[in-house]
Amino acid sequence: MSEKNNVSRRNFIRNTGITASGFWIVPRHVLGGKGFIAPSDKLRVASVGVGGKGESDVAMFARSGKADIVFLCDVDDRSAANSVKAFPQAKYYKDWRELFEKESKNFDAVSVSTPDHNHAIIALNAMQLGKHVYVQKPLTHDLFEARTLTHAAQKYKVITQMGNQGSSNDGPRKMREWYEAGLIGDVHTVYAWTNRPVWPQGIPWSTEKPPVPKELNWDLWLGTAPYKDYVDKLVPFNWRGWWDYGTGALGDMGCHLVEAPFTVLGLQYASEVECSVGSVYVDEFQRGYFPESCPPSSHVTLKFPKTGRMKNDVILHWMDGGIQPERPEELGAGEMFGDGGNGTLFIGTRGKLMSSTYSDNPRLLPLSKNSNIHVPEKYKRVPGQADGHYAQWVEAAIAGYGNMETSSSFDKAGPLTEALLMANLAIRGFDVQRTVDGKATFPARYVKLLWDNEAMKVTNIDDVNQFVKRTYREGWGSLGGNR
Repeated sequence: MSEKNNVSRRNFIRNTGITASGFWIVPRHVLGGKGFIAPSDKLRVASVGVGGKGESDVAMFARSGKADIVFLCDVDDRSAANSVKAFPQAKYYKDWRELFEKESKNFDAVSVSTPDHNHAIIALNAMQLGKHVYVQKPLTHDLFEARTLTHAAQKYKVITQMGNQGSSNDGPRKMREWYEAGLIGDVHTVYAWTNRPVWPQGIPWSTEKPPVPKELNWDLWLGTAPYKDYVDKLVPFNWRGWWDYGTGALGDMGCHLVEAPFTVLGLQYASEVECSVGSVYVDEFQRGYFPESCPPSSHVTLKFPKTGRMKNDVILHWMDGGIQPERPEELGAGEMFGDGGNGTLFIGTRGKLMSSTYSDNPRLLPLSKNSNIHVPEKYKRVPGQADGHYAQWVEAAIAGYGNMETSSSFDKAGPLTEALLMANLAIRGFDVQRTVDGKATFPARYVKLLWDNEAMKVTNIDDVNQFVKRTYREGWGSLGGNR
């Protein structure tokens, strides 16, 4: 590592936890007439991770008309190239720690669109500087991080939003109105399913050791994760299937498909989780054992105790890898289940309700019921829906803490992310239960975990608790706590 990076790391570690003063916004009416947007009325955004999804994120903030993209940061010049070209006025950094250290007075908010394993450390340091944060889904890589960011948003009083843009669609609001109007009775069971992963999972780590591309700072890309030699085809997308960096299909699609049950039913924290996972066969005689990689498919069941507007406990089923629930008998032969590869299904005491990805196209079953629904709008819609998800965060940040809600603020996104990571905790429980002295024994076909939410601890299989909170690589700080 260069001496410049060493200095930046030392300063980052020394300064971590220091909170910067907030910024002041001059009201529009002081500087111009009706319709005028003053420079100080625009949110100055620093975007960390500006390739792939980050590229579209930064473009959407700018498209709101109320955000200036003032800094771009990415560890890979190849991924960043389009954003650098689109925003030539933005200063470019490779190391977010150097950006934060040198420029903290020159931006108001931070967008985080890195791989999952670096979400929390970047977002927390931004909040400690008093910056508003937008973090791509899933909010964090592990449970402790999710709880930490939820509390930090309240402590530092900043505007937060997770990047599950479907939470700003009309769908969740409409479904909640229908549910509260009693159209499907008391919901007791929910199914959410996806055709993901569409990247490799259930495979061994490559033994090849190719050279690191000159445009990529591999050490910065690894960030909080344990050091490993560079391998081809991990960056920029296939990292999702590896536990050190990603959270599998649950992390990729769960925030889109399970968000509706949280909004409609008011789900909070699960008390139990159980699962089974798909097997990988090396040949016809031997099952593969690849604990570093997420499984090719899984079926996870979460139990949510009755809270808020729930009338009873709710059982939520998650299915990925192409597994789907039994097709409802109310659907006709030519009628699509969800949107084909993805969907969410609510089962209540009086009926069923189905939606597609991002909570789109909600409809009662049988579909004939949808021609005669007369439920008034109760919950305010977001202009632009999914596209408006970005503008909503920008406008809320300009308005200031406590003046405007966002669809997926961390008080909502934190518990949602924890539920998904609880499911992953059960999946990883397979590796704990089927290993003896580091060797695969394959006794486990089914895992059930009992969860103490206050203590953030699995109470019946202690070895699984190692996955509740990661230990960051040396030099990358810590989110605190004793676990």
